[in-house]
Amino acid sequence: MKRNPVNSTNINSIGYDSVNQILEIEFQSGGIYQYPNVPESVYNKLMLAESKARYFHMNIKDTYSYRRI
Repeated sequence: MKRNPVNSTNINSIGYDSVNQILEIEFQSGGIYQYPNVPESVYNKLMLAESKARYFHMNIKDTYSYRRI
């Protein structure tokens, strides 16, 4: 999945597969995680958020399952 670099203190890049609704996040620590069943609207709001790390912690982290890849 292609990820786009973002300006964030905690997140390095973000990608999204709209067909399968999979959000992929690469953190500054180097870990890459996939979050299935994430609506495209959540991805869009994440990309538009002034603080992507804050949006992630408030709306994605404890809401969606994930797997490290």
